[in-house]
Amino acid sequence: MIRQLSGKVLFVGPTSVVVEVSGFGIEVRMSAPQTLSEGSNATLATHLAVKQDGLELYGFPNPADRDFFELILSVSGIGPKTALSVLRRSTREALEGAIGKRDLTYLTKVVGLGKKGAEKMLVELADKVGSHAHSDEDGEVFDTLVALGYTEREARTALQSIPNGTVGKESRLKAALSVAQ
Repeated sequence: MIRQLSGKVLFVGPTSVVVEVSGFGIEVRMSAPQTLSEGSNATLATHLAVKQDGLELYGFPNPADRDFFELILSVSGIGPKTALSVLRRSTREALEGAIGKRDLTYLTKVVGLGKKGAEKMLVELADKVGSHAHSDEDGEVFDTLVALGYTEREARTALQSIPNGTVGKESRLKAALSVAQ
């Protein structure tokens, strides 16, 4: 299994790059190939997909993104192209947070999954992703926002907009209220 490659970027396309490794031009499919530039050197964490019609190599800027891609692949009915499409539309951190919070709306509207696919992803990955670091606090913040008269949609949007470094229920509630107004 090819888990990493390094080399000179020969070509950057809309969905993939070609990286020269020991004289070979290897095509690597990526969620954001435009982050690389032709002529630069790149090191990518990779996943090799073996299919009936050949091999496909998927590349990621770091091993954590590759591991999350492989976690998405563990959901029944989701293949490499769909998993890569999911990562094109949202960051790994945002997806982990949405899955940890079981936010079906985020997965269907922002990520563009169908309702059944999003529900399947939530069911199969919620325990694997682990609870979002602030899930208990955010549950209380969500309930407080709804009690204050915000709709569930407004409360979810406010929770998603809380800056990453905000810790503590009171601080997270203040941040959510500043966004929700």
